[in-house]
Formats: sequence, C-alpha cells, structure tokens
Amino acid sequence: MTENEKNNHTHKHMVPRTEDEKQKVLNRLKRIEGQVRGIQKMVEEDRYCIDILTQISAINSALKNTGMQLLERHMHHCVSDAIQTGDGEQSIEELMKVMQQLSKS
Repeated sequence: MTENEKNNHTHKHMVPRTEDEKQKVLNRLKRIEGQVRGIQKMVEEDRYCIDILTQISAINSALKNTGMQLLERHMHHCVSDAIQTGDGEQSIEELMKVMQQLSKS
C-alpha cells in the first residue's frame, strides 16, 4: 500500500477502539489463527477431507462474524460521527464498498 493509499484510508472521523474492543478482536483473530494451524496439521497428518473442509467452513464463519462485528462498530461510531458532523457522504460510500466486498465472500 502506498503512502497516498494509507492516507486515503485515514479519515478524520475514525473513532479509536477501546482497549477492550481491541483485545476482543485480537482474541478472536488468535483463535482463528489457531484453527488455521490446526488445519495445517490435519493436512500433514492426511486427515479425512470432510474433517478438513468442516474446519475450513468454521474458519470462514468465524472470519465473517468478526468482520460483521467490526462493521457494526464502524457504523455505530465512525459513520455515525461523520454523519453528525455533516461529513457522512464519503463515509457511507466507503461503507457501501466494504459491504459489497464482504457480501462477495
């Protein structure tokens, strides 16, 4: 990502996460990371394909749920703040693009 791209993703209406919010997201991601490592081990051990696919499905669901929670938080804090200060249009457009990406997965 170029410096210009980084700057485009830094909006003045970004509301920083609380330490508790950060920790919850990090804990979820660490669990997902552990699940991925578990799948790697399953492949190394030549485990049954259906068992591996079931675990992949669980990871996909966990990632989607984590993304939806981040999306909800973004709407309640960052987008809401942008709307209240009269700068909501860009924030809503950005949100819609991300929602389209999430719906494709």
